[in-house]
Amino acid sequence: MPTDVRCAAVVGKPVAHSLSPVLHGAAYEALGLPWTYTRLEASESELPALVAGLDESWVGLSVTMPGKGAALELATTATDRARAVGAANTLVRRAGGWAADCTDVDGVAGALRAAGFAGGTSGLVLGAGGTARAALAGLAELGVTSVTVVVRDPARADAARACAAAVEVKLEVVAWASAHFPALVAGSSVLVNTAPPDAVSPDALGGTPFLLDVIYHPWPTPLATAVAGRGGHVATGLDMLLHQAFGQVEQFTGTSAPRQSMRDALHTATGGILPLPL
Repeated sequence: MPTDVRCAAVVGKPVAHSLSPVLHGAAYEALGLPWTYTRLEASESELPALVAGLDESWVGLSVTMPGKGAALELATTATDRARAVGAANTLVRRAGGWAADCTDVDGVAGALRAAGFAGGTSGLVLGAGGTARAALAGLAELGVTSVTVVVRDPARADAARACAAAVEVKLEVVAWASAHFPALVAGSSVLVNTAPPDAVSPDALGGTPFLLDVIYHPWPTPLATAVAGRGGHVATGLDMLLHQAFGQVEQFTGTSAPRQSMRDALHTATGGILPLPL
C-alpha cells in the first residue's frame, strides 16, 4: 500500500452534494494515509479529457452521474460486472491504463445482506436504468435467479435485458400500466425500487419481505414506511452508498477497508437518520 501522498476524487455533474469525500476521507485517515480526496465536476463529454489530464499521483476516481457510461468506455480494462451493467462507478490507475469496475453491485448486495436478506430465487425491480441494472447484478450475486422488471416502456429495457443475460438471470419485463403489483410482490423474495417515491404505490408494494429503496432523502419514503409497518426489512440508498465505497477504497489502497470508521463518519455526516448496518 503506497504511503506517500496520492490523490483521488469523486467526479460528476453536479457533484457538490456527494458524500463520497466523507467515506474516503474517513478511510484514509483510519489507514494512516496522507491522501487527498476531492470533488471534480465534469459532464459525460468532459470526463475523458479530465482523466487524460491526471498525473501519476492519481490512484482512482469514484464516478457518479452522468459519467458512468463514459468511464466504462475510456477504461483500458473492465470487470465483467461493469460490462454487464454497462457502467463504471470506479476507475483505478493500473500500469497499463485505467481499470473500470462497478462497485454499485457490491452496494446493492451489501445493503441487502446487512438488512438480513439471506437469499431467494425471485426478485422484483422497479425501473430499468443504470441503478436497476446494478440491482440485477447484485441480486444475481445474492443467488436470485429470476427477476421481474417493471418499466413505463418495455421497448426501452434492452440494456436491462442484456445485463440480465450477462449475469445469468431470467428476466421478465412488465409494463407499468399493466402490472399487478400485489401479485408481483407475492411472487418475489425482494424488491428493489429505483423509481421516484411519488411513482410507486405503498399499499400495493408494502407487503414485500425485503426492500431496497435507493432513495434516502427525504427519509423515510412512504414505501419504506409501509414495508416496515408490515414487518418487512428495509435497506436504503445510503446503505448502498456505504457498501459500494468499501470496494472502491480497497481497490484504490490495496488493503481492507476500515468499515466501522467509514460507517461512523457517514452516520455522523447524515445526522444519524439511518442505522447503516454493516
